[in-house]
Amino acid sequence: MSSPKFEEFLSKVTSKVKSKEAHNMIKKELIHHLQELSQSYKKRGFFKEDAEEKAIQEMGNPFTIGERLNPLHKPKMDWVLIVLFVLFAGISFLPLVGGIPEFSLSGTYFMGRQTIWYTLAILVIIGFLFFDYQKLKNGWIYFYAIGLLIHIYLHLFGIMTNGAKKWVSLPGLMVDGTMMSLFFFFLAWAGIFNKINEFRSWKKQGLLFVLFWIPISLYMMVPDFMVSIIYFCCILGMFAFARIHKKLAVNLILTNLLAGIIFIIMFYMTSRQSYLLTRLSAFINPTADSNGAGYMYKAVRNVLSEAGWFGNGLSNELNFQLLPESHTDFAFPFLVYSLGWAFGFVLCLILLIFISRISKNAFKTQDLYGRLIVIGGATLFAVPTTWNILMSFGVVPIMGISLPFISYGGSAILFYAAVLGLILNVYRRKDLVEPTIADEIKS
Repeated sequence: MSSPKFEEFLSKVTSKVKSKEAHNMIKKELIHHLQELSQSYKKRGFFKEDAEEKAIQEMGNPFTIGERLNPLHKPKMDWVLIVLFVLFAGISFLPLVGGIPEFSLSGTYFMGRQTIWYTLAILVIIGFLFFDYQKLKNGWIYFYAIGLLIHIYLHLFGIMTNGAKKWVSLPGLMVDGTMMSLFFFFLAWAGIFNKINEFRSWKKQGLLFVLFWIPISLYMMVPDFMVSIIYFCCILGMFAFARIHKKLAVNLILTNLLAGIIFIIMFYMTSRQSYLLTRLSAFINPTADSNGAGYMYKAVRNVLSEAGWFGNGLSNELNFQLLPESHTDFAFPFLVYSLGWAFGFVLCLILLIFISRISKNAFKTQDLYGRLIVIGGATLFAVPTTWNILMSFGVVPIMGISLPFISYGGSAILFYAAVLGLILNVYRRKDLVEPTIADEIKS
């Protein structure tokens, strides 16, 4: 409890700081200095009221202090990420210029749809940008429950397309349910890792074990293997930076590693003829079934080999039979074929800058929860981007995964817009929130 004199001093300081969100943090910092100075004067023999008065005098003019603190505690916007988002939005229209051969609808129709998705994406980003993201950190159990409810809905009413029962039908549109659940599981785990050191008992560690593996099992049941890989990498990324006590971290790593090995063995034993293993076999030896499962590896290789440095133009003769899904999963090889390797290298460089920028932003906030959100968000962008490009070169198996913000598709665009909005929110408030990472180290 600070004295009335200190309170009056702090009120004068904060009257010059426009961001009200920063007032509490500034008051906490300054009251600590005032109390230290006051104690110092008391030790020299001053009475309490005189010591407080001397401490205030030593701090200086409160209005001047407030004017100096005001620019340091303004909300910040990462305009580089905004510019890159706009750039990606523009690029996403390029694969639609010549139309999409597998559909009878014109390219104009898909451009109109893409415009609607990006309009909604901007609203989603704005929606996730202007609120206190810290209000989400205690709601992890609700986010996890929402993720589970989405899967229950998919199991009961989901619409199957291309072998995966992952679509939810809404009036006028279809939404990817697994992407929706991934977003809620991501939020849930950011909240769990924010207080992970409270899970020290064996019962709570058992709960963590179950919470981690349930989503993977659900994604395998859909099946949506790529989302399960993204989920795994996202949780792993946040785990690496969650500042977990060593003994707890070792316990979690060993139990989940053992469970992972058992899971892979059981999956292999029960799914020898599955779709996934067929795709893996095609990846290892595409020529064994070049007109079946290995066809796409051959098709993408042929498309890239004919690209040249400056491509064949957007209105080229590349057709659906040669490269299916050229506007979604294979947007990257289509763009390289159309605009050349020079464009492909520049696109890879821009994507690298985008992900690097997000990763660097993670360490600009001293709030653990905010840092976990940005690290998890960076992983949600990095894994599909890397996998999509590498599968175009035949380095990893071909799976149904879009290139963030560039491939056509509303669900994915809205998903990534929500993640980007949260990342921008953390960056915007990095100078307004109280540090929590230092406290975590001491505990």
